Amino acid sequence: GSRTPRIIVLLDQATLETVKNRRDVYELMNCDDHRDLCKKKLKKDPNSFRPDILHQELLALFDSPINKAGLLQVYIHTQKNVLIELNPATRVPRTYKRFAGLMVQLLHKMKIKAGNDSTTLLKVIKNPFSQHLPPGTNCYGFSCHGQLYSPISLAKALLPNSPEAMTAPTCFVIGAMASGHVTINDHPYIEKMLSISEYPLSGAGAISRIMTGIEHHFGIV
Repeated sequence: GSRTPRIIVLLDQATLETVKNRRDVYELMNCDDHRDLCKKKLKKDPNSFRPDILHQELLALFDSPINKAGLLQVYIHTQKNVLIELNPATRVPRTYKRFAGLMVQLLHKMKIKAGNDSTTLLKVIKNPFSQHLPPGTNCYGFSCHGQLYSPISLAKALLPNSPEAMTAPTCFVIGAMASGHVTINDHPYIEKMLSISEYPLSGAGAISRIMTGIEHHFGIV
């Protein structure tokens, strides 16, 4: 439906960087294909380059009934401080290889349009992220150090009983990095840090839990 997005998700600290391969073609830097390059040339830990984490998180978000119901708006913030807005109509490529190709294109062209018309699906936008939040948006960060909630109690604590009853959106900041945490230092507009399991979860696993709780709360099946 064409409802106003009520849930905003920022995927934070994603590793999206392009690198030229030996055939002079740009690729999305990742720990499997560019191990030596990371170590020798960039003197960086190859294990930190995990764009696959972002890919899995985007699939979890865009596949969710909340997104299908027209209630979700997703942004990506990279470790290189690039901010990306995704049109909810975007179809995230199912395979990593195609996803990587799309991200390389986006980072070089700054926007990606739908094949058939002028709709912009992904675009690089101006920082800071906070200026894109509607007035009154409540913002929460997720980390294993946050206050623990079950998915259903989380939705109950933060949201009214229906999307229509929300006067402003609610924003969740979720990490897209291999190690480290979302912190209030990085995002001063975060009101509170939350956690969705007492066990360490993948980003996509955490997203599924959060979305399921909200869907249950709103009665979206």
